[in-house]
Amino acid sequence: MPKKLIEVSLPLDAINAESAREKSIRHGHPSTLHLWWARRPLAAARAVIWSSLVDDPSSHPELFPTEKEQNKERDRLFGILTKLVKWENSNNPEVLAEAKAEIKRSLGDDIPALLDPFAGGGAIPLEAQRLGLEAHAHDLNPVAVMINKAMIEIPPRFAGKPPVNPESPTLMGRSTEWSGAKGLAEDVRYYGEWMKREAFRRIGHLYPKVKVPKEQGGGEATVIALIWARTVKCPNPACGCEMPLVRSFILSKKNRQTVWVEPVFKDGETSFVVHTSGTPNLEGTVNRSGAVCACCGTPVGFPYIREEGRAGRMGARLCAVVAEGSRGRIYITADSEQVNAAQVEKPENIPNAVLPDNPRDFKTPNYGMTSFTDLFTNRQLTALTTFSDLVGEAQKKAEADAAAAGLPDDDVPLREDGVGARAYSEAVAIYLAFALDKAANLWSSICGWMNDRGALRETFARQAIPMVWDYAEANPFSESGGNIGMFIERNASVVDYFYDNKIASKAMQFDAQSDCGLRNIMVSTDPPYYDNIGYADLSDFFYVWMRRSLKNIYPNLFRTMLVPKAEELVATPHRFGGSTDRAREFFENGMLESCNRIYDYSRADIPVTIYYAYKQSDTENSENGMRTQSTGWETMLSAVIRAGFTITGTWPMRTESPGRTSAQGTNALASSIILVCRKRNESASVCTRSDFVKALRRELKPALEKLQESNIAPVDLAQSAIGPGIAVFSRYKNVLEADGSAMPVRTALQIINQELDHYFSGQDSNIDSDSRFCIELFSMNAYNIMKFGEADILAKAKGASISRLSEHGVIYAEQGNVCLLTREELPEKVALDKCGVWMLTQLLARAMGTGGIEACAAIVAAVAHGSRVEEARNLAYRLYSICERRNWAEEGRAYNSLVSEWPKIRERAADMQASRPVQSNLFE
Repeated sequence: MPKKLIEVSLPLDAINAESAREKSIRHGHPSTLHLWWARRPLAAARAVIWSSLVDDPSSHPELFPTEKEQNKERDRLFGILTKLVKWENSNNPEVLAEAKAEIKRSLGDDIPALLDPFAGGGAIPLEAQRLGLEAHAHDLNPVAVMINKAMIEIPPRFAGKPPVNPESPTLMGRSTEWSGAKGLAEDVRYYGEWMKREAFRRIGHLYPKVKVPKEQGGGEATVIALIWARTVKCPNPACGCEMPLVRSFILSKKNRQTVWVEPVFKDGETSFVVHTSGTPNLEGTVNRSGAVCACCGTPVGFPYIREEGRAGRMGARLCAVVAEGSRGRIYITADSEQVNAAQVEKPENIPNAVLPDNPRDFKTPNYGMTSFTDLFTNRQLTALTTFSDLVGEAQKKAEADAAAAGLPDDDVPLREDGVGARAYSEAVAIYLAFALDKAANLWSSICGWMNDRGALRETFARQAIPMVWDYAEANPFSESGGNIGMFIERNASVVDYFYDNKIASKAMQFDAQSDCGLRNIMVSTDPPYYDNIGYADLSDFFYVWMRRSLKNIYPNLFRTMLVPKAEELVATPHRFGGSTDRAREFFENGMLESCNRIYDYSRADIPVTIYYAYKQSDTENSENGMRTQSTGWETMLSAVIRAGFTITGTWPMRTESPGRTSAQGTNALASSIILVCRKRNESASVCTRSDFVKALRRELKPALEKLQESNIAPVDLAQSAIGPGIAVFSRYKNVLEADGSAMPVRTALQIINQELDHYFSGQDSNIDSDSRFCIELFSMNAYNIMKFGEADILAKAKGASISRLSEHGVIYAEQGNVCLLTREELPEKVALDKCGVWMLTQLLARAMGTGGIEACAAIVAAVAHGSRVEEARNLAYRLYSICERRNWAEEGRAYNSLVSEWPKIRERAADMQASRPVQSNLFE
């Protein structure tokens, strides 16, 4: 069977760059249709599917007999793939046609269907459909199923149809082209706007304009948001005030002006005054260690606050009003009208359920907020129920208009593949219900106010529901962030985006451990990540509102009060009485069963691709320092291998910027690892441990050399090296230990990591003896002090000279102590042609941190011998591997940054050398 492109080589830089860039694209991007956690980028999914279907040139020696010809053809394919992954080309018919032609060239007319058994946010099925494959999206979670229906099932059914609303240009006699789902998108806008107007008629009085003080311009202004503070009674008997719980009294830090609120205490009650100058005496009253009373200064612990909350004695006070001013946001002291407008009764028929007993992800139950309705104010619940009711009313209007516009009035529902007036109106209702879910995410009392941006922070700013002390309540009818019109328009723009695709695809609720009956298909999937994300618990937040709006359209899908959880394949101890072992056993057994099903479904001539983006870390001691093992990662590898697959590749897909918040203090830049799997040959043999090690040493070194030549980032190298390493292990039916037992995956990974260390150690032999000593000293002791006697023994063994290194400013050696000097302590002026590789590497790492590519290029351009520069790059790989093993994250980032930018450094250095002769090799 021919090897596929993904099993040989990929233009990783181009794929990763576009995957990361997608995070900044909001307008029209399918990820903005409905929140889902840990989505895969469309660019990555598109690249993985296409490169899994297209043959690698090495598979056709009759066409490409030499390595040079194969490389030339591979470069051509890379060019197609590089164009294909660009966001701007997502719906480009010429680019897509070229990509589909290559698939047909490899497979003929035998194009497979694709199944994603863990469809989640739907990136993989959507991209399969874009590339011309019939897509099947399966998921246990009804919210995920609805997201996939909205992306791959509904748009093709109504592709090319004009809008049905009575103000449609088509119905009014104006000729307009309605390609793709543009007609449907136009109706989502129309009926969404009708919902907004009707809702304002019913509840607009709950959001009155605010009176603006004369010093701020006078008149009235539309409210954007209202800032609230939760309160409890101060436990100090001498005080007893209504104690505000506030993270920060500062409302705005923009435009060099600080706006803040001052609490005022009178007769035991609290009010607030907005100030536009000066700064508060107290930053806030709550931090991680507890709270303090702003009135009397009494420290208050969280146990007291929790007790007050659970007893129903936690209140809330309006701190300030944020309004739309003529020149931007204005902050106004709340008046009685604004306070009274919020005093509404809890509406009837609200969707309610108890929050899950999940202490890791849900913090509000600690404070008495134990149900979903507790996460909203009464006014927020009133707004949400009003709009939810209007979804159904809008559907009825759309159905009548669709029938009047000529769609079949056959009463066949969407769930039965209807394409008439009823089905069309149900499709419109689904996208309107999704807009309501967006609203819930920004209309809860878990939403904070970001004083640096002047905007609301959504409920799910991270994958959890935290406790929020001072919260922001949005006005649904403003023109700023958090208004219902914005949510409707964003969803309509996504529907606008959907490709003009008439390939029928299907999304359905299905448990991945059960047999769905599909056979001889392609499988690409992004399974759950051990215990990282509790999808079911989190998605209940949306499910209760989605169910209220859509249960009449999909009664079977929304038959349960909450999302199914017993079968959900995650290792969450809280579902097993807190037992980590039982949770792990459940996950391992379930993942193995799911992989067995995937084996049954998949075609032998097309690799299965599995994304894995999280590593559950267990750190243990090893001879060379701390070694981190990954329970979730090993479980996934073990399940894949035990199900009968051999792993033919692992590719790191980086979708995050190295400077993102979650990357600070870590080296976790590779957000996904793609496992490429084939069905293992039925005649696979059994081998011994020594046979495995021999084969590993024979095959791993050239694979690592190829990865380094492609300039893969050090942070990704270890994971990428697993590909060729685990490929050796998984090609055998079993690898037997000396006692006859089968080697587990964990042991195989340890051996692969050892060989990776040996590979880098072997590169040390090419560099100068002084640098080899510095590497050993660094590995043993970092920049800490070592006794001279111990260091001298080590130096002599390496043929190095401590006195010479001290003279050159590489190490400190005085008073019987020796240590490496940090990069900051190295000399400012260094003769580059005389310094060792250690010094050169450290100078480059320092320059990268202070002057970036330009500063590094100046050093490279000044070094006469190019081989020494490459030795420095190789040493950066080696030093990163040491840092990773020792958990020296900050130090490791310096070497990772250096290598990641190496191609740009070399290119800029070449420009420098070409434009001017290097006058001196003295680096300053």
